Amino acid sequence: QYREELIATAKAIATPGKGILAADESTGTIGKRFDNINVENNEQNRQAYRQLLFTTEGLENYISGTIMYEETLYQKTDDGTPFVDVLKSKGIYCGIKVDKGVCPIRGTNGETYTQGFDGLADRCAKYYQQGARFAKWRAVLKIDAATGCPSAIAVKENANGLARYAAICQDNGLVPIVEPEILMDGEHPIEVTVKITEHVLAEVYKALHDANILLEGTLLKPNMVIQGSECKTTSSNAQIGHATVTVLSRTVPVAVPGVTFLSGGQSEEQASLNLNAMNALDMKRPWTLTFSYGRALQASCLKAWQGKKENVAAAQAALLERAKGNGEASLGKYKGSESASNESLFVSNYSY
Repeated sequence: QYREELIATAKAIATPGKGILAADESTGTIGKRFDNINVENNEQNRQAYRQLLFTTEGLENYISGTIMYEETLYQKTDDGTPFVDVLKSKGIYCGIKVDKGVCPIRGTNGETYTQGFDGLADRCAKYYQQGARFAKWRAVLKIDAATGCPSAIAVKENANGLARYAAICQDNGLVPIVEPEILMDGEHPIEVTVKITEHVLAEVYKALHDANILLEGTLLKPNMVIQGSECKTTSSNAQIGHATVTVLSRTVPVAVPGVTFLSGGQSEEQASLNLNAMNALDMKRPWTLTFSYGRALQASCLKAWQGKKENVAAAQAALLERAKGNGEASLGKYKGSESASNESLFVSNYSY
């Protein structure tokens, strides 16, 4: 029923030079962000902050889609315009986080599956009515050689979960963003991340194939292939770019229009430089390689805002600069920035 629309939506979000603003922090997670700038976590402040993001002049030059939390999908600007309409008027697609967080898999070393299937079809239909056109579901895996993570059960469970979610989304008109995130936690070198990411993505695409998913109407949101956060050896941007494109080329079908990377706790500048390195490589890249960043687009913006009305323009300028930098990186044209933060945004065992 939605075939042509799904293909058109996925292709539009994967427009070269543009990416996704992930503003789908749950109420608890946005609270942690607000704590850092001493802003109270209430609906009024959440509305004010998301309004700041979505009304940024020129955002549409670098952002093709925005992922929202359920509360945000129904919020309006101060003058009563629904956020969805503000974004639509800029040609920015609205997305919605549909998972309900993670739960432990019994008998594993703290590995998890993602919950949220109850009522998912009805919720997707409702979100489509409200103007959403794509969705996000986060599966989380971790690397720990000592305990054999990720285990076969965790990989299978999360791959099958992503496929089931993708099918329900497509049946209800939403482009599913398939997000198998392998956390950066650990001491492993980049070679281990290569091997495990390749295995996970192969399993995910087998599951999507078996579930009859229309790949042309999906997007992939993976981790970049990077060494563990506690690894003694740091890889260069070029090495990370090369490793990541190599893994994708071995596992991601050409039918997929775009790969929108998560930043995974990298600093703003590192997230941009690594994305740029991929796009500057002399390698085959049949998909758009771009960004779906939360922390790496918003850290400087939040710092500039501080919850104050008089700082809105400065905060929007900070957001626009990061969006522009990442837009350039998605074309392999980013030259680096003096003002982008090099502060690590890594949070151990990150959940939102």
